[in-house]
Amino acid sequence: MKSESTQHHASKPVLDIHEKPQPLQWFGLSLQHLFAMFGATVLVPILVGLDPGIAILSSGVGTLVHLFVTKGKIPAYLGSSFAFIVAMQALMKSDGYPAIAQGSISVGLIYLLVALLVHKIGSSWIDKLLPPIVVGPVIMVIGLSLAGNAAKDAMMNNDHYDLKFFAVALLTLAVTIFFNTYCKGFLSLIPILLGIISGYLIAVVFGLVDFSSVIAAPWFKMPNFEFPFASYQPKVYWSAIIGMTPIAFVTMTEHLGHIMVLDQLTDNDFLRDPGLDHTMTGDGLASIIAGFIGGPPVTSYGENIGVLAITKVYSVYVIGGAGVLAIIFSFIGKLSALIMSIPSPVIGGISFLLFGVIANNGMRIMVEKHVDLDNKKNLIIAAVVMVIGIGGAYLQVGAFQLTSVAFSTIIAIILNLILPDDKVLAAEK
Repeated sequence: MKSESTQHHASKPVLDIHEKPQPLQWFGLSLQHLFAMFGATVLVPILVGLDPGIAILSSGVGTLVHLFVTKGKIPAYLGSSFAFIVAMQALMKSDGYPAIAQGSISVGLIYLLVALLVHKIGSSWIDKLLPPIVVGPVIMVIGLSLAGNAAKDAMMNNDHYDLKFFAVALLTLAVTIFFNTYCKGFLSLIPILLGIISGYLIAVVFGLVDFSSVIAAPWFKMPNFEFPFASYQPKVYWSAIIGMTPIAFVTMTEHLGHIMVLDQLTDNDFLRDPGLDHTMTGDGLASIIAGFIGGPPVTSYGENIGVLAITKVYSVYVIGGAGVLAIIFSFIGKLSALIMSIPSPVIGGISFLLFGVIANNGMRIMVEKHVDLDNKKNLIIAAVVMVIGIGGAYLQVGAFQLTSVAFSTIIAIILNLILPDDKVLAAEK
């Protein structure tokens, strides 16, 4: 039998972390990541009442900052965080954007404080808190908890089921699978981009694309910088600081989960090199910058991790290129409008594949690490975490909400620490 290490290396990357693609490849691969994150990144500001252009800009800037802080070692793309939507909506109604800005900056500062603590005490505690029986189910939850979003995008036209939407989603999925399976050469590296373009054309045929916003959009459009460039009176918004900073601990658990997925995909140990202190510092600085220029807090994106998993292109140059394109696109009105005109069933069809691939990596961890599900402790952890996470159970106290992913991660860690090992069944086996 092959060793675990040999099994893990059986699937070599097309482009490893520090490999640079050819110019044409570079553009196409980076554009693919931009398209993958775009829908979710602009949805957050739309729901809150912020400028989507600023969110795209802060996404690109945040990604480049994260790459710089992590020494160009982690292929993570950062986009608008969904965890803060409820708190930001409440703040927008009460105090407006300056309050949200202070909340975003406060979130970033919490990340920096935790990063400093990790730097001081080290990261040896990570292995104890996060063995394979915790990491595997949590990664599966990260992918499968998004399954409902993918299905909703694929089927629902506003609040009602639309068979035409579902047909477009399934056709988009079919062509993406075809490109991923049968394309050779450069085209084999961009199946998601090809799938989105093909899905868009299919949606045009089905009459689901409205070009009016694209036609009306100017070629050049300056993002609407809100803070501190607008007329701003210095004031401390305690409601924002108290309402948003606790949620930072929620997004930290999701951040940890995404780093674990990237570890598994790329066969690295990013929690030690460059270290959790660097990854959290990168996230924290990105959210602080987002707050100052007018965007929501940012975090690493599962959609882009899905692209990495499917294409096996892990190059940080590609991720950096996507960040640069996001910055450029935030100033080009027609390009932004064109991407925003992509119908939700196209994104839904793509997401069926992206989110499933993430979940599959969690399953792979459990198989490769020989996690024994005859062991009662392991079985209980996997069962409880999967149902809580995929079922969407969350904890909410006032404006503070512990998302299903964060809640299931915490439950997994607690159960692993307090449950006794099932020595009897392990010995019998």
